[in-house]
Amino acid sequence: MSEPMEGAGPEPTPEPVPGPSAEAARPADPAPLGVTRTPTGVADIDAWLDRLADADHLAASGHLEVYEDVHRGLRDALTALDRRPGPPAPAPPAAP
Repeated sequence: MSEPMEGAGPEPTPEPVPGPSAEAARPADPAPLGVTRTPTGVADIDAWLDRLADADHLAASGHLEVYEDVHRGLRDALTALDRRPGPPAPAPPAAP
């Protein structure tokens, strides 16, 4: 073992590093993301897309409910398009 050098005082102790304050450790309040939604011109679809703005005021844990609701509404709107009657089918060719 080596002996301490003469005149050397005790080793300085490092100063404690302050941790985050209680205020800094809490999650931030919900804030709008600022994502713009361009209107489609179809009132029902625009209403569902506008519903996405509701997530801006919720904590992340509440986003899933809004997203599922919007997805369901948009899916129903697309399904309704399949139910609309289209133009009549062409008549089969006449038998020779």
